[in-house]
Amino acid sequence: MIETTSAPFPTIRVRPWLGRIAVVASLIATFMALVWAPTDAVQGDVYRILYVHVPLAWLAYLAFFVVFLASLGWLWTKRPWFDAVAVASAEIGVLFTGMFIVAGSIWAKPTWGVWWTWDPRLVTTAVMFMMYVGYLLLRSLSTDFSRRATRAAVIGVIAVIDIPIVHLSVLWMNSLHQLPTVVRAGGSPAIDASMGFTLLVSVIAFTLVYFAFLAERVAIELDRQRRMLEARS
Repeated sequence: MIETTSAPFPTIRVRPWLGRIAVVASLIATFMALVWAPTDAVQGDVYRILYVHVPLAWLAYLAFFVVFLASLGWLWTKRPWFDAVAVASAEIGVLFTGMFIVAGSIWAKPTWGVWWTWDPRLVTTAVMFMMYVGYLLLRSLSTDFSRRATRAAVIGVIAVIDIPIVHLSVLWMNSLHQLPTVVRAGGSPAIDASMGFTLLVSVIAFTLVYFAFLAERVAIELDRQRRMLEARS
């Protein structure tokens, strides 16, 4: 049986503002990425795809880490709100990871000469993508809410281990992928200040988009849970 809670999702009250702020931030980030940021001396203008690629990578990590936290919350409390957050964040994370892979391929073609190569970062990212697609598919195998949520939560807790593997793969294995240029151990960022600032604005804009999507999707999921409860009562 589903026990609903009267406490609303914290961002529901600011959902309209989240969306508007995300749109404004995205427009600013787009202008900075396409116009304000200088052209890279080596890669030329093709590097500008990284202002999309890097934020998408960050948001894939964030979305799946939220799945991990929400899964722990469900296993600990059995509150449906946590399951709603988990499925919402997983769906957004899969979307962003797919876009992350596509953006990387667009950058790789003129840079490496191929759309895809069996690079450790690419392979581990593809594995992460398939793991969370499997997570979403698993949720469709049972109509029992509690059993489905518990099984999904277990997967959500286990699958998070792939995030550090993806991020550190370029350091652990021989890789074509460039090494970290912004956050580097024992060194200053290997990136122009204006490029770094543009990247920061892009990351903030995409993060706002993530939270706007999350608020809307959680609201939809909570409404679906409520209607399911009413149908069974």
